[in-house]
Amino acid sequence: MSYKRSILAACVCTLTMLVGKTANAQLSGLQSMYYQNQYMANPAMAGMEKGLNLNLGYQQQWATMPGSPKLQNFTADYNSGNNVGLGLNVSGDNAGLINRTRVMGTYAYHLSLNGKDDKLNFGLSLGINDTYIDNTKVNGDQGDVQVSNFNQRSIYVDGDFGISYTSQKFTVQAALPNMKTLFFSNDNNNNLEVDRATFFTALSYKIHADNGITIEPKAAFRGVKGFDNILDAGAQMTMHDYNINFGAMYHSNKSLTFTFGVIVQNMDIMVAYSNNTGPLGVYANNTLEFGVKLKLFK
Repeated sequence: MSYKRSILAACVCTLTMLVGKTANAQLSGLQSMYYQNQYMANPAMAGMEKGLNLNLGYQQQWATMPGSPKLQNFTADYNSGNNVGLGLNVSGDNAGLINRTRVMGTYAYHLSLNGKDDKLNFGLSLGINDTYIDNTKVNGDQGDVQVSNFNQRSIYVDGDFGISYTSQKFTVQAALPNMKTLFFSNDNNNNLEVDRATFFTALSYKIHADNGITIEPKAAFRGVKGFDNILDAGAQMTMHDYNINFGAMYHSNKSLTFTFGVIVQNMDIMVAYSNNTGPLGVYANNTLEFGVKLKLFK
């Protein structure tokens, strides 16, 4: 009997560690959502720029443990020059044995105010969410009941809503991701995903200098279920004459991110490095991210 109890305790401990590592991935988040690809965090930002924008992001947490968290994201958003923006947002989150895939389609409407560059933007995303354990990576009993119970969760429909106000200098925005949790708070799928995002807000202001330099300070406040709300504060400086930008962002979960970007014709390339000095550093002391943005049909 004691042998069976030991096996069950080991299974529960392993799953707890995996869920914890997945939460670490969510707490870090892709840094490109702050400047390079704001559509990632807010559906209202889809199609803000004319033409087709393709974004690809990848983040790897340099953990000492096998199965360290990885984040992948692909977005495509398009605006033909009218008030409508269309988007596609595909994201993947891998941590240990747990895999999460999310595919969302977006409709956004950009309402011009007073015939100027000021706009009030609305966005709604709808798609599917799937979280499962990869049985091929299980190092042990392939028929473990804990794994089987976890994978019995069905793929479910989910949605995001966002709103923003944008001008040549100001950007104010708010988003409600994972809206299914607002209407079905007792659903078993939601209870298992303790690390899902609950809200996102941000405020930024662009300072245009005469020497071809733009500085944009930004503050964001976001929620993750099961953890304290996170405050992000930083700034990005863009040197337009040299087609490069630098940035730094402090996160209240005790991590600091530095970014560097370069623009080559219609391609925007970004590299981000995060150093986690708090408890998060136990699992991911250093995090490296790459982001590429391609602008077409301008």
